Amino acid sequence: MYHERTQSEIRARRVRGVIVTLVALVLIVALVIGTIAFQKMSREQGTASIRESILSTAMQCYAIEGSYPSSLSHLEDAYGLTVNHDDYIINYEWFADNIPPSVAVSVR
Repeated sequence: MYHERTQSEIRARRVRGVIVTLVALVLIVALVIGTIAFQKMSREQGTASIRESILSTAMQCYAIEGSYPSSLSHLEDAYGLTVNHDDYIINYEWFADNIPPSVAVSVR
């Protein structure tokens, strides 16, 4: 009814267990690397999107008021622009009423 396992069967089981463990570890590492790469790409796209939103809102302000806004807070207050200041550093440089502002966005 029951039979004893031979040394080769025991060894084969151990090898299978090691292989399954290694494959699982490789899959976990690949998943972690993929998640990190996705987060990095998402943040980079976020910076570009925020910059475009700021410039678009500044253009809208120029079209309505006849001058570019002198500060980012004016865009937030008067035009409803919302920016996540906790995650992004925004450098908004205004030169003159008729020159578009320089906007640089970077991840904190």
